[in-house]
Amino acid sequence: LAKCNPIAYWTLEDTFDYIAKYEVPHHPLHAQGYPSIGDAKDTIPIPEDGSTKFVNFKFEGDKTPWLDYASERKGRFVGLANKDGSTKTECGIHVAGAEQTFDRDLWEEGAVKNIASTDEAAEIIGSGKEAIVAVYAPWCQFCQGMEDEFAKYAESAGVPVYKFRGDEERDFVQASLNTESFPTVNFIKADGSVVKYDSEARSADDFATFEKSFEKSTA
Repeated sequence: LAKCNPIAYWTLEDTFDYIAKYEVPHHPLHAQGYPSIGDAKDTIPIPEDGSTKFVNFKFEGDKTPWLDYASERKGRFVGLANKDGSTKTECGIHVAGAEQTFDRDLWEEGAVKNIASTDEAAEIIGSGKEAIVAVYAPWCQFCQGMEDEFAKYAESAGVPVYKFRGDEERDFVQASLNTESFPTVNFIKADGSVVKYDSEARSADDFATFEKSFEKSTA
């Protein structure tokens, strides 16, 4: 399957030029001086005096502060910091607080076992025993969507099945559990190698087939 993004190489200026040319509906806060829309309490106009605006499909004021290279996120996350003290510049999977968009954890009951810490995860990887580990975020709709099927698979799995919440330990899961997005399911081999389940098919049978694919190599 080949995928093509027709605007992959557009600049932000290209985007506003297109909006202006074809009068494409855009966010009304552009007319109030906000080039990038974050949350209400941590987003400011750029410049802060609101002198640059995009109104009626044209710029008012100096558009340079909006259109300089890599300026798309200006005005967002003002005053916020990551856990390590660095300035917050990302959203989505990287937002501290995104976990508030769910009302419960996943796999709270049943055969899926919880991994409570990075130390415990590392211990499982280095234990010399096979396992399946699902790296997830409870607010992720795709994780929520596979909850029932993964629980069903775990009931009859031939190896221990674990869950590990990855949005709270991003550096660890990226480095040790092949995780760039949620969910990520891995097979932990006896030699400590971690093999990613590289498919979006997430039925109980699909997970079982993935597990069984390692039987010949470990026999």
